Amino acid sequence: MESLLLYITALLVAPFFPAVILKTKAFFAGKQGPPMLVKYYNLIKLFRKGSVYSTSSSFVFKLGPTVSFCSALMVLLFFPIAGMPPVFSFHGDVIILFYLMGLGRFFTILAALDTASPFEGMGAAREAYFSTLAEATLFVVLILFYRINGSLSFVEFFTGPQAINMLGNHGALLLLVVVALFIVLLTENSRVPVDDPATHLELTMIHEVMILDHSGPDLALIEWGSFLKLFFYSSFITCLILPFKTGSVFLNGVIFLVILSLIYVAIGITESIIARFKMNLVPKFILTSFALVFFAAILTMEYVK
Repeated sequence: MESLLLYITALLVAPFFPAVILKTKAFFAGKQGPPMLVKYYNLIKLFRKGSVYSTSSSFVFKLGPTVSFCSALMVLLFFPIAGMPPVFSFHGDVIILFYLMGLGRFFTILAALDTASPFEGMGAAREAYFSTLAEATLFVVLILFYRINGSLSFVEFFTGPQAINMLGNHGALLLLVVVALFIVLLTENSRVPVDDPATHLELTMIHEVMILDHSGPDLALIEWGSFLKLFFYSSFITCLILPFKTGSVFLNGVIFLVILSLIYVAIGITESIIARFKMNLVPKFILTSFALVFFAAILTMEYVK
């Protein structure tokens, strides 16, 4: 029951944390920034509107937002939030979950291509290319964790007897993994310096250009799904930074939220002090994460049997 309540709570609070990024960026710009509930206001506004569909698009265009949102919902079902066991778990769930996220991305790309818009096709091509590079990093992370932990399940990674975190025996190696996962987080969630969710210049957009034709509840599902995806990656890094074994669910939850908030602040600081990269530099930036994790995996070959 506690795991289910934490899951529902995660779904409800996920739209809150992106406002932390906006507040951080506003602080660096010397502004007040939007209210902390701005994302909830946007979701309510979009759900109250109607969706508009082109007569030239097919059912694939309508299916994209729903599949994308459902895949994000399923990922959090298997993730141990704040050190609590997830709602569902089985050996090998991490592989299936990353493919589920890929399925959501695949349908988003299909929906963009279904519009037959050259701009959206351009964004879809960029999304597929950059996410492929990021997936290479994720799978090396899984190989590394398997060597350390001997399991391929999130619950064993973070709540098992050999829980993986920076306070354990592999803290120095995990520092490289945390940096690599932060780069993947920026890539998979279309953040600066890979992408800029606030831009409206079609020639430089990646994710935003793919959803230009979506509106109303469809756009709300895409936005909510993106908040859940960002919440998942931030929680992933949070669990690596600190174990949650205080024995108190409340205290675990408070520590989890504090570290989670700091990661969102780190995203805001990154977006405030780094400009968006030129498009030809983005692959090099993403492959840096792969090099970091690969180096960490090589180092484990000496003492992890």
